[in-house]
Amino acid sequence: MTALPSSVLLAGGGSAGHVSPLLALADCLRRRSPDLRVTALGTQQGLEARLVPARGYDLRTIPKVPLPRRPSGDLAQLPRNLRAAVAAAGRAIDETGAEVVVGFGGYVSTPAYLAARRRGVPIVIHEQNARAGLANRLGARLTRHVATTFASTALRGATVIGMPLRQEVALLDRDARRGEGLEQFGLDPQWPTLLVTGGSLGAQRLNQAFAERVDALRSSGIQVLHLTGIGKEFEPVSEVSGPPYVVAAYADHMELAYAAADLVVARAGANTVCELTAVGLPAVYVPLPIGNGEQRFNAVDVVAAGGGILVDDADFTPAWIDSHLIPLMGDAERLSAMGAAAAGVGERGADELLADMVADAYAESAGSRR
Repeated sequence: MTALPSSVLLAGGGSAGHVSPLLALADCLRRRSPDLRVTALGTQQGLEARLVPARGYDLRTIPKVPLPRRPSGDLAQLPRNLRAAVAAAGRAIDETGAEVVVGFGGYVSTPAYLAARRRGVPIVIHEQNARAGLANRLGARLTRHVATTFASTALRGATVIGMPLRQEVALLDRDARRGEGLEQFGLDPQWPTLLVTGGSLGAQRLNQAFAERVDALRSSGIQVLHLTGIGKEFEPVSEVSGPPYVVAAYADHMELAYAAADLVVARAGANTVCELTAVGLPAVYVPLPIGNGEQRFNAVDVVAAGGGILVDDADFTPAWIDSHLIPLMGDAERLSAMGAAAAGVGERGADELLADMVADAYAESAGSRR
């Protein structure tokens, strides 16, 4: 196994889509080399401000530099703001002695790539989405060590490795932990379980549609674990008796939610798609209808394989739950086939593959200095 550097800087933040693979790689590097110094680079406003220290890693912050999509006052301030962010990223590299910089895209990565380039520090890039973001399209011009989650991603010189996942998910045995998962959320083992999640921010379309179908789901013998997003919880209103309908803002142990579930309804963020395929869960994907459309592309492979169903946001209504979702929950044979198909496109070892790329980048850089 190629030796790792003594210090790395991992740049990414803003959303769980960037932070989750960053933490998965951090954990993998530490498993390989317990004395390795791992530092994360983020902003004070993103999820990383809470999640990185909670995981036990040092977080350095830089100013957030949004890239305006249309002419505005922010555009005029961009050069100055970018210079400040690059300078802050450079200080983080210098102060931690980082020998490799790994970027996951987003606001933080562009300054990190530019600062690393100026110092001759090798760069490794991981792109989570099927459609690469601007930061990683720029970064890919500065290094040959580029990894993607999906084969369809157009990034120069990229190697497809999948999504680095937390060990709690990557090593999950759903059957073995189903009872623990059901108990964790107050669910009953006699009923099939539907997991509804809109990710860390929640999904208004899903929350509204399901809030109107509590009775229909309970009457059909379906229990629901509904993760609404923080601040978006609701009290399920029901006039019938039946299986539990559990509402929570989020799950601290998402792997237990997966263990309890027979089917998932979710957005199609890259991390969500990759976690569900890794653990072999069938899903109904309802892509976020804004942004650059990457969520739809994230789910293309698993849907083509038969492991998921793609539904437009506008089409996911209470009536769709009645006509499609409830019958699907009652078809155990189809759910089993979808789960097997999902597992067939899943990847559980991407964290190790990305750690290999970090080691290779370091070895190549060290060799060039001899």
